[in-house]
Formats: sequence, C-alpha cells, structure tokens
Amino acid sequence: MIEILQNNWSNLLSGFGITIMISIISLCASLILGTVFAIMEVVPNKIAQVVAHTYIELFRNIPLLVITMIFYLIVPQYLFKISGFTAGCIGLSLYTSAFIAECIRAGISSVGEGQMEGARSNGMTYMQAMRFVILPQAFKVAIPSLGNQFINLIKNSSVLAFVAGFDLMYQGDVIAFSSFQTVNTYLVVGCFYLVLTLPLSYYMRYLEKKIA
Repeated sequence: MIEILQNNWSNLLSGFGITIMISIISLCASLILGTVFAIMEVVPNKIAQVVAHTYIELFRNIPLLVITMIFYLIVPQYLFKISGFTAGCIGLSLYTSAFIAECIRAGISSVGEGQMEGARSNGMTYMQAMRFVILPQAFKVAIPSLGNQFINLIKNSSVLAFVAGFDLMYQGDVIAFSSFQTVNTYLVVGCFYLVLTLPLSYYMRYLEKKIA
C-alpha cells in the first residue's frame, strides 16, 4: 500500500479532488431538486403532485449507471456534447434528488397540519409558510435520512470511473491495471473514501443529537 501511495500520489490526489468536487456539486444540486420535488408532492395541486411523483419514481427505479450512461452516450449523440464529468454530475444529481425528495416529504408530513393553518391565518402565503415554518421543522426530522443519502452520494460518485470522469475510482482502475497490484490499489482507494465518509457520518450523528 505504501508503494502504491508513493508511486501514484499525484494521480490519487487528483482523483480525490475530482471526487470531492463532484460530491459537492451533486450534493447541492440534488438537495435543491429534492426540496423542490418534495414540496411539489405535498402542494394542493394535482398536476404538480403527478409531475413530482413521476420524477421520483422514475429516477428511484432506474440504476444510477444507466442514468449516467444516457447522458454520457445518448445525449451527446443526439443533442449536445458533454464531458464524462458533466454526465456524472447530472446522473448523480438526478438519481440522489429522487431519494432526498422522499426524505424531505416524509419530514414535511411529520409536521402537524396546524402549523400550516396557523401560518396561513397569520397572513402568510402557502409558500411563505412552507419556507419559514414547515421546511425548517421538516429538515430537522429528515437529518438522519439525509445524512445517509449524502454518504451514499459520495460512494456513488465512483460511477465517474465508467465515463472517464477521472475521479478517485477511475485513477484506482488505471493504477491497478498498470501495476497489477489490484488488492493494494483498491485498499488505498477505500481509505481515501473513508477520509470523506467517516467525518461526514460522525458529523451527521453529532448534528442529530444536538438538534434532538
């Protein structure tokens, strides 16, 4: 393992940086999309509910790799050119947002109906009540499940290895095939992923206890 690190430090560090970058971009995008579709699921509008439900069921039930390959192979062929990194970002964001939407929707459902009624009776519009009263409480309830989704997102970022995204897993594949030290290489790659996921896991637990 030490030899792998010494001989390929720059490539591993570059892949680690790409993994962090796609994780941050996809996390922000999926959180925004997930929140929007969670609200659409609960608004008193049938069309919005159908659109949101269709989106969530569609992306929850298609494998992440298939979604990413659609943007990597089909979209450039018939619509416009995009890089493997962009295809990975889009695929990961769409896939994760569907799960985040369900987490937030469950959080919204846990807030009593009286909260919305009280906010509306005080002159707030529906969206103002949702933004200032319902969502802050919903996010508190959803923190444990959101934390799991964020950790899954980081691990799922390895899908970039299939679309030449030059992430950590891609660099690991290149090193493993060139050095023939497959076990040691993937052990090193696993350690790099732990550097990302373990602190996030402990922080989400701390945040959950603090809010509780």
